[in-house]
Amino acid sequence: MRLPRLVVWTFLALVMALVANGVSAQDYPNKVIRILATAAGGGGDTVARIVAQELVSTWGQRVVVDNRNGIVANETVAKAPPDGYTLLIQSTGLWLLPLLRKDASWDAIRDFSPVTLTIRQPNILVVHPSLPVKSVKELIALAKARPGELNYATGNIGSTTHLGSELFNSMAGVNIVSIYYKGTAFALTDLMAGQVQAMFSNAASVTPHIKSGKLKALAVTYAQPTALAPGLPTVAASVPGYETQTILGIFAPAGTPPAIINRLSQEIARALNKAEIKNKFFSIGMEAVGGSPEQLQAAVKAEIVKWGKVIKDKNIHLD
Repeated sequence: MRLPRLVVWTFLALVMALVANGVSAQDYPNKVIRILATAAGGGGDTVARIVAQELVSTWGQRVVVDNRNGIVANETVAKAPPDGYTLLIQSTGLWLLPLLRKDASWDAIRDFSPVTLTIRQPNILVVHPSLPVKSVKELIALAKARPGELNYATGNIGSTTHLGSELFNSMAGVNIVSIYYKGTAFALTDLMAGQVQAMFSNAASVTPHIKSGKLKALAVTYAQPTALAPGLPTVAASVPGYETQTILGIFAPAGTPPAIINRLSQEIARALNKAEIKNKFFSIGMEAVGGSPEQLQAAVKAEIVKWGKVIKDKNIHLD
């Protein structure tokens, strides 16, 4: 029995694709790998450069870090050939912007193949030393006694510092007003000057200022206490169920062969689990993680559900 020509051609195309993927995975990498990261000196850039150095040492192949605006980086990788040579290291900007902007051209689940989670870090609730509170409970009591009078410093609308603040307001039943800044550095400057009273910020940014006495730390946003913020209780101890964190993942374009994804994931995870690498990240307030593509995918989906609800409930948008 002769098969229809369309069926034959479809079968041959499938076989050729599988062969091509097998060859590319077997030979990978045989040219420069490019990791797109956000601003030089930021968390994503720091992690990308450490990972790049490890991959160069292992594979002997050049790995470059290409700093781009976050939106440009997302769009570039989403449209790149799915061959494992163009990667993205990104945080919440990848999966939250499509929830905040109707004109976002990418979808974090549809357009990207997860590779591995690289680091995570908690946020720390800090206040100006002049604020007469020593705990989360005291902050809540003061905010309830003075509704609308206390202010948070946050990043841009829709940033994790902003959304974490809105989540705290909802769960604690308070009305602390968000004051938006173009970046963490500007927000911290005004917080330390006493222009605003409180802030949720990542551990790496605020730990030096806590140690110097310029800021007072109240609690950490992990569900459990962490060595990254020694001695600090959790926000959840006073506001049950409250938990936030910053995660950074590495992604490839959708359609990248699974063999390449797995090789990248395993090699990067191996590097992140080295004691010296873990210690290097810990010293700057980050927790090296590593893990499978499936674990990163699950984390991103959980973030979309969690923050999507906050965005919808608070009617937050950037359009």
